[in-house]
Amino acid sequence: MPRQERAVRTRALLLRSAAECIKEHGYDGSSTTEVLRRAGVTRGALYFHFPSKEALADAIVEYQMPLLRPLSADCPLQAAIDLTLSYARLLQTDVILQAAVRLATEETSYHPGTRPYVWSQETVGDLLRQARNRGELLPHTDTDEIAVLVVGSFTGIQLLSQLSTGRADLLYRVCVLWRAVLPGIAAPGLLLRLRTDEQRAEELEQADQAHGRVPYDAG
Repeated sequence: MPRQERAVRTRALLLRSAAECIKEHGYDGSSTTEVLRRAGVTRGALYFHFPSKEALADAIVEYQMPLLRPLSADCPLQAAIDLTLSYARLLQTDVILQAAVRLATEETSYHPGTRPYVWSQETVGDLLRQARNRGELLPHTDTDEIAVLVVGSFTGIQLLSQLSTGRADLLYRVCVLWRAVLPGIAAPGLLLRLRTDEQRAEELEQADQAHGRVPYDAG
């Protein structure tokens, strides 16, 4: 195996092993020794890619970035909905994303700050501004306020879903969120054409795979 390819695979293995530890035990309950045991690599290999446990956590948090880039769409408001549905579906199965969310929501000695929320709010806000410019929103809609509402609501919904069903009902809960929010922001002529159903998430997953949007080490 070429050296570069081996390095990429080792980095992915370390990232996934660290994510498994953090998902199960949290940041403070995880150790680099346990990460090495799961990954089956040397400490030298770990430090080549990640100089510290905090660097591993940073990489896990940043793993979310490509997942916050929606596919292009003719309807930006639908794209905002689709973004949350795609993210929710991945969150049900992707251990690295699950660890990233735990790092962002749990009080530990690791502090990612507001980065994950800022990324999410900026993406949703941009889509909503596009939607407003295309006449998809009611005139009174404040796109920044709605972006904060959607991201904050999603954060709480996923936490409740995790505690209640291990996120098995997360897609349903996100669909309910949008069905409650949309009548207050969507232009009447568009409202009935927007998709807020779980089947939409399955279609999006297929599109994500076709476009190579799902990270190589997801799942």
